[in-house]
Amino acid sequence: MNSVSAKTEQYTQGNPLEHISNLHPCFSGGVNTNRGRVHLPVSPACNIQCAFCNRTRNEAEQRPGVTAQLLSPEAAADIVDQALELCPEITVAGIAGPGDTLATHHAIDTFRLIQQRHPELINCLSTNGLLLEQYAEELIEVGVRTITVTVNAVDPEILKHICLWVVKDGKRYEGAKGAAVLIEAQKRGIAKISSLGALVKINMVLVPGINDDHVEEVARTVKELGANFLNIIPLIPQYKLSHLREPSCEELYAARERAEAYLPVFRHCQRCRADACGIPGQSELADQLYQFRQVPTTFSHG
Repeated sequence: MNSVSAKTEQYTQGNPLEHISNLHPCFSGGVNTNRGRVHLPVSPACNIQCAFCNRTRNEAEQRPGVTAQLLSPEAAADIVDQALELCPEITVAGIAGPGDTLATHHAIDTFRLIQQRHPELINCLSTNGLLLEQYAEELIEVGVRTITVTVNAVDPEILKHICLWVVKDGKRYEGAKGAAVLIEAQKRGIAKISSLGALVKINMVLVPGINDDHVEEVARTVKELGANFLNIIPLIPQYKLSHLREPSCEELYAARERAEAYLPVFRHCQRCRADACGIPGQSELADQLYQFRQVPTTFSHG
């Protein structure tokens, strides 16, 4: 049995959630104290526009969609080598942006290289899910076994206020039509990647006044599709939603309690940058890791 098959068997035999919780800081709260991850900013484009999304390059902001620079797949694989020297506790190589990881082939090419060099690592991908069904088998082939899909609503009339437009197969869809295209693609993608043995975490951004009464429906739907975890993230008010407020601690707690009737809820999210590295909440090593790299390209919506 090769290393990839052995790793897949580990995840799918017995209790896969218990196994992964011992290794992956983004799929379990308690493990954050002793396991690390390295995020590789290799994905330069996105195929949807979320109303709260402001992707950028800088070194100051601590939020998703931000990176100091973009890397080629080859440079990213070298970064993993460096990261493991700095932090041997790293168990996860993750790609979460700054664009969508499946809008280009950069993430898959990167994972292929990492699989060759470090088959012991967990390869983890975050995506909006628009192209997840299309690339599901190839992701499994390159060693991706944990997936995070951002699902902010499963009703187009709600999602149209969060997702402004979608580009698929060369066509641009706006409003409720675009939202429906995204929702149906996400459903197919989650179901397919789950059937192939991957563990799926759903990220849901809690937007007061828009999807805060929709949490249970999202949780129930993704559970039926095969998702394993749910992570409810408070809105960071910016871009088209800068006029809204961030949900309170009480609102966030209540939403998580409602969702937990359907799925285990992850409660320790740090809202990491696309180039984060180290043990979440303890040691952030991105400054040491990325400072000597050159910027080959810029982020764009595709």
